[in-house]
Amino acid sequence: MSTNEHTPDTLPGDLQPSHGADEYQIPNNDKRKLAGYLYLLTGSIFIFLFVLFSNSALINSGFLIAGIGICLFGTYNLLAATKCEIDESDALQIAEKELGFDIGPCSAQLMWRGLRSRPVWRILGYSSEPIPSQRAVLLIDANTAEVLEAVVEENPEDWDASTKQTA
Repeated sequence: MSTNEHTPDTLPGDLQPSHGADEYQIPNNDKRKLAGYLYLLTGSIFIFLFVLFSNSALINSGFLIAGIGICLFGTYNLLAATKCEIDESDALQIAEKELGFDIGPCSAQLMWRGLRSRPVWRILGYSSEPIPSQRAVLLIDANTAEVLEAVVEENPEDWDASTKQTA
């Protein structure tokens, strides 16, 4: 190897920045359906055992109470199994349509809301001017793509002062 040959610096394959950078999968509440069915099956077995063997020394009214409770929890799981139909990019597009201005700096967060834990996107966005004149917070149902709440206001922050300090 002569001194004129140059070996470029390269990272090994497992350290490449794109390694493991597949598209992020949003957690889905529809996984609760399987648990709901299993709870209903288990609760039904408890109730069935109570009905068949209620005169037994090993089976008492606790089986009936537990079976009903487990079935109720299984029903809740089935009702709360709501699928996330939209991702954060869809939520941002819906937000731009709702607000009527292009969104610049923003944040999208998936949260769960209400007794049924429905998936909801919370969007905080600023208008896309160099110094944003407006800001907004929106809540978008991740299943129906419906805008649940929207608060839009003039941006009260003084961004001129922060740009002067960094300059």
